[in-house]
Amino acid sequence: MKFLILHGPNINLFGRREPMIYGNTSFDQINQAVRDLAAELGVEVEIFQSNHEGALLDKLQAGIDDYAGCVCNAGALTHTSVALADCLKAMPFPTIEVHISNVAKREAFRHHSYLTPVVEGVIAGLGWRGYLLALRWLTERALTPG
Repeated sequence: MKFLILHGPNINLFGRREPMIYGNTSFDQINQAVRDLAAELGVEVEIFQSNHEGALLDKLQAGIDDYAGCVCNAGALTHTSVALADCLKAMPFPTIEVHISNVAKREAFRHHSYLTPVVEGVIAGLGWRGYLLALRWLTERALTPG
């Protein structure tokens, strides 16, 4: 069973970008924690990051028959991308939207998500551990019949 961890623009700067908002845990450390949890759960993860919207769409579409679920932190594309929302909606697997910060406590433009209406759930404001919670939930959902 394979899950996609999809990181959008600027996510690769975690640990360096605005540590008061996003913390000091680096992008590589987050990805390693996800890999470690995947090994513990007995599942496979594919981790992909791009600063380009089309690359994220291409990755999703290429894996349409391969993934059991997706953990998606689309970064700023959360608030701007109808194309990414349409692509996630077309996928046959569930997606969990993840945000390191509590976007509801930030600038007004971050309060709207084009993704939220098409994903299974949202985890926001729990730091990088939101990725782990999302992967656990997706794994449990995939393993639970009905």
